Order: sequence, then structure tokens, then C-alpha cells
Amino acid sequence: MLSDLLIRARALFRRKAVESELDDELRFHFEQQVEKLVQSGLPLPEARRRARLEFGGSDQIKEECRDARGVSLLEALAQDIRFGLRMLRKSPGFTAVAVLTLALGIGANTAIFSVVQGVLLAPLPYREPDRLVTVWLNNFRLQSPTDLSYRDFLDWQLGALPFENMSAYAWRSFDLSSPGNPEHLEGREISSSFLSTLGVGLALGREFSVEEDRNAGAPVAIISNGLWRDRFGGSAAALGKPIVLDGVETTVVGVLRPDFRFGTGYADVYIPIGQRKLVDANDRTAHDVECVARLKPGVSLGQAEAEMNAIQENIDRLNPETEQGLGAKIIPAKEPLVGDVRGTLLLLLGAVGVVLLIACANVASLLLARSAARAREFSIRAALGAGRGRIVRQLITESVLLSVLGGVLGLAAAKWGLSAALATLAADLPRSDNIHVNASVLFFALGVSIVVGILFGLAPALRSARADLQPSLNEGGRGSTGGHHRTQSGLVIVQIALTLVLLAGAGLLFRSIQHLWKADLGFESQHLLTFQVGLSPSATKTGAGVRAAYQQLLDRIRQIPGVQSAEITTEVPMTHQVNAIPFWVDSHRPASVAEAPRTLGFITGPDFQQVMRMPLIRGRFIGRQDTIDSSLVAVIDSELARTYFPGKDPIGRTITFPQVGDYRIIGVVGHVQHWQVGFSSPFTQNQSYVSIYQIQDRWMTTIDTWTWVVVRTPLDASAVLPEIRKAVFGAASDQTVYHAQTMPAIVSESMSPQRFPLILLGSFAGLALLLASIGIYGVISYSVTLRVHEIGIRMALGAQTRAVFRMMIGHGLRLALAGVATGVAAALILIRLLSSFTHLLYGVGADDPVTFTAVSLLVTGVAILACYIPARRAAKVDPMVALRYE
Repeated sequence: MLSDLLIRARALFRRKAVESELDDELRFHFEQQVEKLVQSGLPLPEARRRARLEFGGSDQIKEECRDARGVSLLEALAQDIRFGLRMLRKSPGFTAVAVLTLALGIGANTAIFSVVQGVLLAPLPYREPDRLVTVWLNNFRLQSPTDLSYRDFLDWQLGALPFENMSAYAWRSFDLSSPGNPEHLEGREISSSFLSTLGVGLALGREFSVEEDRNAGAPVAIISNGLWRDRFGGSAAALGKPIVLDGVETTVVGVLRPDFRFGTGYADVYIPIGQRKLVDANDRTAHDVECVARLKPGVSLGQAEAEMNAIQENIDRLNPETEQGLGAKIIPAKEPLVGDVRGTLLLLLGAVGVVLLIACANVASLLLARSAARAREFSIRAALGAGRGRIVRQLITESVLLSVLGGVLGLAAAKWGLSAALATLAADLPRSDNIHVNASVLFFALGVSIVVGILFGLAPALRSARADLQPSLNEGGRGSTGGHHRTQSGLVIVQIALTLVLLAGAGLLFRSIQHLWKADLGFESQHLLTFQVGLSPSATKTGAGVRAAYQQLLDRIRQIPGVQSAEITTEVPMTHQVNAIPFWVDSHRPASVAEAPRTLGFITGPDFQQVMRMPLIRGRFIGRQDTIDSSLVAVIDSELARTYFPGKDPIGRTITFPQVGDYRIIGVVGHVQHWQVGFSSPFTQNQSYVSIYQIQDRWMTTIDTWTWVVVRTPLDASAVLPEIRKAVFGAASDQTVYHAQTMPAIVSESMSPQRFPLILLGSFAGLALLLASIGIYGVISYSVTLRVHEIGIRMALGAQTRAVFRMMIGHGLRLALAGVATGVAAALILIRLLSSFTHLLYGVGADDPVTFTAVSLLVTGVAILACYIPARRAAKVDPMVALRYE
């Protein structure tokens, strides 16, 4: 097959050499035949005559050889391409409009496919990524996979038969004080086989040893490539050098590769997870560990999950108070990364496909008009012997040339548009660093270009080939154009309908965001500033030291001019923190902690309710009198009170948090919108508040890594933050301020699931509207050209200019209304179907009348504007010129 293709290509591009070789070959066979005849006894002249009769005409033989080698077909294709390019050069205006239209459609599709390919389709950058899975606890009561405890991981690791390797990791932050200036760093605790499980190597050094990955092991760390270059200048001498993390001198044993990424966040420091405190390592209720594993060859997800559930059942039997009601859930490693955005990206891919269909319809309409103008050319070619298949092939070749040119230009537009989009929207996308134009994207663009060229060129080509071409040969004959005009009108109706679907989707998302901004958050977000503080390591050695450090810090911040109030808290609304605490009320203890309901636990200070301006519904909030030496008290929100104390007063009742104690309920506050606006997590809807000054010492020494400060101030953040930093450094020079953000910015960021598709879908809808208006303009303009003779007669018989103008506008309006009606029906079906699994709408129905009325009026208005210029041209037709028009 390959050799045959090479022969054909050589025959096409080296025609003179091939013809010479063919002549030589024919001459050789002719002389051979003459020699045979002479040997049989014939005279030489007679032998030559007989050989010539046997061989036949040399030209006929050459043509048969060319056909056998496929040369004629390739020559015809090359001829079609050359003729197509000449025809496109003859109509530069048509070519420019068609290529630009296709470039917009193909470019938009290529850009979105680049995102889909990078986020959804590209494999994870690890060895044999298809065998990598994440292993979770499956809480049957919550009906949701959750993190596991480190103790669970150790038990799983002992009996994990379906896996080659199983590793644990947990998020943790650090305060780096040496070498260099103090800095807060994000990091991870990992087990010793973590990198081996992923199948990635190090730039320098080694992984942690088993001896290091245990309690009381030597303090060691693996650092990121960026931190290595920043603090050690990229020197190999960094191995074995110390860094000071949270006041502990830690030895660098490894440096990661610059392209290493895992999960959705970025980490600079990795330490052994086995070195965590015994109180954390042995607590089965502390679910803060995630697990990644590599399946053995040939083991399926179902088989592995069944074996892990058997292991978990045994753990349940041994630990009924904490583990009963838990199972195992195994998910491909890529799934947690892309699960939330998969539906949105597929929706956008479908939307941009609609834009491409509109572009195809637009170019098909242009080709129909052009083919009508070329009817006489096709008639002459048919009269000279060209078959209908030959004409269709020529027209398809021209359309594919157009689409390929549009694809090349669209690819350049996609690269530019992708760079601009990622600069503003990268934070809303997982795996955004993996999005770029690569070989897969190039093949996609080429494939789309060819398919699109055939798609929009086929209908005009077939219609031109089937048309009765005889009238066009008559001098002055205009041929039949009614069919072309009807097809063009149908294409415009389709364009308008598809455009309205996109506009309706964008309009519903816009209305959703309007409702989200007006949603009741349960607190006042304006004039709130949030940040975290890395306390001095000297202050975190004891619980009393942490309490004193926070109190001193808050006293300094409250003295800053312009600061109205300030408080600490472990939870800031809409920052994706999850402190899901099991609980029960009064004596209703469940059989297992795993089967207990969950509450979103806020550990905070007495001024939190005042700073956040949350409504106090009943009782009081925690106060300064609620300390480590007083009885334990808690405040619950209205949702928890409604669910567990329906129609009753919860004040004075008891709520129990395992491992902590029994708390007396002293107040009820309003429910806070903790997750992204418009979304609630069902298993932590209930909220509770306890005083940070009543937390036991064993927990207090670790609480600083996930504690925030909230400040209410009317001042701009840029004005007050420098003063806050001075106050923090004044309390201790090795303390850091990080993750500073205003609450309005946090609220805005929480709307990214709606904002990201709104921006892109709105852009696609605007592009579709532009293409549809061009299509309407083209049809009405073409209609005016066809009806010049008719318009001249009407005006000669007394028709007014205004009547002609209204006639043309009316024609465009009828097309627009037909498209709007079709589009509304399609949008109602599609949007209702899509909204059932994308969950992007909030406060607005899929059939929102305001949205559909607005977009219908917009599309109709744009259609009328697109008809205005052709209608004015029709109204200015000179009757005398029109009557002579041909």
C-alpha cells in the first residue's frame, strides 16, 4: 500500500521523468516482441508491422498504464485544486468573506477543543495513568465519598491486595523562616512511596525512606523546583542542607522536577505523613487524608473495590464505635480533577459546534448564490462533456479549499484567543497548565476543516449538478433561481434558530448571576477583609501560647485606625473549607460515629457574629466569659434548629461532638451561605459555633494552620493591609500574613461555575448573532438582485418607494419570525434537558419568560437592521433601468 502511494505521488510530481520511463519501457517491450517474431522466421519489416498491430496505439497503452498507477485520478485532483484556486482568486470579496466566516467558526471550535483535550482527554502526566486510582471512604449515611483517617490508611495498606502501591497524602501549610526571609508555603504530608506510586522521578535526590516515614523519624523534606531555585539558586549542594519549617530544622533530601503537578493545588514542601503527632495519627474520626493507588495489571475497578470493601468490613468489626457504616469507593485518578467542570466544557463544546453550523450555513448560502451566478459556466461544461459527478467534485474541491484556508486562519485565531482566555479564566479551570495547541489539536482543526468543507459545499454542489442547465445556454436566459432562493431562506431560518438557542442560554446564565448577587448570604459581605496569619513557632508549642498569641494579635489589629472590629475563625464562608464534624443532640447517640449526622463547625471568637453582622435569632452568641475554665457552650444556626428541634426551643439542650465533649446550646443565629452562592452541600447544611478559647490544648497547638482573621473596615484593602502587616510583624517578627482577600472578591469567585460559561457562551452567542445577521443581509440583498426586474415593473405601475421598502423588510421579518419560533421551541427543549445535569441556573427557570422575550426581540431587531440596507437599495431602483435589466 505504501509503495503504491509513493509511486502515485512520484507520478504526479515528476511527470516528465515518469513519461520518459514509460516511453523507454514501451520501446523495450516492442523491441522484445519484434525479436521474437524475427526468431520465428518473419522478415524484420514484417515483424515490426505485426508487433505494432499487437501492441495497438502507444497513446492508448500509456493511458491504460496511467490508470493502472492511479496517475489520472491524481492529475484530475491536482487540476481541480488548481482550477479551484483560480476561481477563488477571481472572486476576492467572496473568498475573503467565506474564509473569515469559517475562520471564526473553526477557530472557536479549535480553541474549545484545546481546552477539552487538555482538561478531559489528555492523560495524567504519570507512568501508565490508566492504572492510577484514588481510594475513598464511602459513608453510606452521607451517600458521598469522603477522606479517610491516617489510621484507616495504615490498615488498608496492610491488606491492599489489588494494588501495586498505595500512598497517602494530606494538605498542610508551613511557615518557612530560613534560609532567606520568612514566607508562608503550601505543602503536603506524603507517605514514603507517594512518588513511586505516581511513577515520577525527582530532579535531584531521593524519596523518603520507610524509617523516615514514621513517628519520631528524622525531619526531612522534598521541595519544589521553584523553591529550590529561589532559596538555593538551583545548586545541587541544596541536598543535605537544612530549612526551618514551623521552627523545626528540616533536611532537604530531594528536589521535584519543574513540571511536576498533582491535584488541584500547588505545593512547595513535602514532608513524611508518618511523622504527624500520635493524637492525629491514631484518631479514626480525623478524616483529613486522601489516598492514591496503582492497580495491579489486569485488576478492574470493580474487583479492587470489592476487595477493599472486604477489608473495610473487617475494620468495621474491630472498631464498631467509629467505623460502622463505612465502605470503600475507588475512582479513576483523573475523575476528581475534572468532575465538576466536565458538564460545563461539554456544554461549551456543543455551543461552539452550533456556531460552526451557523458559519457553515452562512457559507453555504454564499455558495448557493455564487453557483446560481455560475449556471451558464456549468451548462457550457456539461455541453462539452463534463458529467454531473465531475461538476460536483469540482465544487466540493472549491469548498474544501475555502474551509482549509479558513482552518489555517482559524488556527491562528484559536492560539491568540486561547492565550487571552487562559490569562483571565485559568483559575476557573483544572489542569489549565496542560491546555495548549498540540498535535491532537492540529489534527482536529484539519479534520474539522475538511468535514466542514464537504458539509457546506455538498448541498450547493448537488443542487447545481441536478439543475436544468439548458435554459442557461440560451442568450439572455437567467435560469432557475427559485430553488436556490428557497434553500437560502431555509438556511437563514436555521441560523436564526440556532442563534436564539445560544442567546437564550447566555441570557439565562446572566439572569442567574443577577439572582446570585442578590442572594441572602446570611451576613454582610461588604467592607470585610480576610487573611491568614502564620503564628511564630514559639507561640504554638502550647495551647495557652496559641490563645495568648491570637489575643495579642487581635488587640493590635483592633487599634488600627479605620478597623471597626476583628475576630478569628476556622471557617470563612465560600472559601471551600470543610470542617464537617459528627454530632448528636441530647442522648440520641448513634451506633457509630460514622452514622452520626454532620455539622459545619465554626471555631471562632466572641466578636465573630458582630464582625460578620449575622442575625441573632434567639439567646446569645459565645462571649468572652466562655473560656477553657468554664462550661462548654455552643451556638447553632437556624437550619440545625429547624431540623433537630422542630417547633421547640433548643436553648439549654445538649449537642455532643465526639472526641471533644458535650456542649450546652446558648443561642441560634441565621444560616450562612457557606458554599458557592446558590449551592448547598447536603451533609453540612447544619452549622454550629464554638469558642476557640474553649478548645482543648491537644487540638489548640495545631489549629493555627487553618485559622483566619476577619476584619470589618470601611477602608480600602490596599490602605489597611500594610498597617495589618505591621501589626502582625510587631507581635512577632517571624509571623507572616497570607491569603489576604476581600469578602466581595471571595463572593465573586464563588460564582465562577456560572461566570466561566457565561463569558464564553455570551461570546459565542454574539458571534452567532453577527453571522446570522450577515446571513439575513445576504439573503435579502440577493433577493433584491433577483427581483430588480419585478420591482421595476411594480414601480412603473405606481408602487410607492415606501411600499417597496416595506415589502423587503417584511420578507426579512418573516424569515426572522420563523427562525425565532423554531429557536424558542428548540431552546425550551435543550435548555431544560441540559439544566437537569449542569446545575448552572439559579433563581430562574429554564423557560424564563423575561429571557426568552428579550432574546426574541433582540434577534428580531438585529434581523430588521440587517434588512435595512438591501431594502433601501430596493426602494431606490430606477424603473427605466430595471425594465432593461437582464
